[in-house]
Amino acid sequence: MKNPDGIWYTPVTGIWQTVWLEPVSKKHIEEVHTTPDIDQSTISFEVAAAGTTYGDVVEVSILDGNKTLATTKAAVGEPIVMAVPDAKLWSPESPFLYDTKITLLDHGKTQDAVEGYFAMRKISKKRDDKGIMRMQLNNKDYFQFGPLDQGWWPDGLYTAPTDEALKYDIVKTKEYGYNMIRKHVKVEPARWYTHCDRLGILVWQDMPNGDNSHDWQNRDYHKGNEFERSAQSEAIYRKEWKEIMDYLYSYPSIVIWVPFNESWGQFKTVEITDWTNEYDPSRLVNSASGGNFFQTGDILDLHHYPAPNMYLYDANRVNVIGEYGGIGLPLEGHLWKTGNNWGYVKFNNSKEVTDEYVAYAEKLKELVSAGFSGAIYTQTTDVEGEINGLMTYDRDIDKLDVKRVNKINTEVINALNE
Repeated sequence: MKNPDGIWYTPVTGIWQTVWLEPVSKKHIEEVHTTPDIDQSTISFEVAAAGTTYGDVVEVSILDGNKTLATTKAAVGEPIVMAVPDAKLWSPESPFLYDTKITLLDHGKTQDAVEGYFAMRKISKKRDDKGIMRMQLNNKDYFQFGPLDQGWWPDGLYTAPTDEALKYDIVKTKEYGYNMIRKHVKVEPARWYTHCDRLGILVWQDMPNGDNSHDWQNRDYHKGNEFERSAQSEAIYRKEWKEIMDYLYSYPSIVIWVPFNESWGQFKTVEITDWTNEYDPSRLVNSASGGNFFQTGDILDLHHYPAPNMYLYDANRVNVIGEYGGIGLPLEGHLWKTGNNWGYVKFNNSKEVTDEYVAYAEKLKELVSAGFSGAIYTQTTDVEGEINGLMTYDRDIDKLDVKRVNKINTEVINALNE
């Protein structure tokens, strides 16, 4: 994109995530996957190690603060399942994390040791007493509401200036009264997800879209032939999507995978969705945010600007409004460029924008009872020439009245259980 404009931003390439080198012993731990099961009160560990030989052992300890709750050992490569009686469940309201210490032993001698954490939480779906399919958190109906977060910065584009800056956007999201973030077509550094786990915010994780868009149909289920990628393009997608899921698997804040968005590079939708569900059955799959829609996955995700609207409904899936809003307010002194700034609708001051936001939220409350179980407002911050953020691009100014937005957001979230 040689001339960034509107929703099209400056191209990003090169090394923009954290890079480090770490010395390890010949025998060392490579990866740890944790899978909670709150129904059975257990936590499962899969520990991958390199350079090991027969007889090597993995030792896992679970801690609550400084108190060791349980310790067990198993041969390298064997799955480990440990009981967590009277488990403290993780949620945005109470983001409790258990600490872990995992040690690789050779005849009782430590070869490597890593510290980590896990959470006891469950994401699922279930019909309510009206027959509407609802998302549940920890076996209770739970409305998920958050902003579209693209993770852009004026100075580093995809790279945040500091770790504190990464954390700041999540803190502000919670101040606005949201309980979720949709991480839009970007994979963040590991620290961002750790902040989400510790602060308590649910995450919908997009696959960054590549290739071309083809025949976007977002008002009904897709008709006709799907886009066909080249063999090379398809192989790249499958490899990178698996790597993303492996990389992020053990972050409890992540509850939904989003393989496709608005038909960008969308191909073999049913096959990709089925693979994603099978590869990680512990989470829900939102197969095509904003279309193209197929009878697959756990969620039907509509996009409608500026006001939320339920123009399609699937009785067999969770229904959400995956993008709406985009209320624009250009603020002089905080613009990436002067003139020709873009929003789905534009207003002149904070009160006007907040009034419009509240009006949309009142409509959203009605749509919750009609069947919506989640909603995504566009967006966390301004991004270059797109000036529809809750905050300015430099994060200096809250463009909406935080207290009013927090109040109405809380009402939207609670509407599901009223």
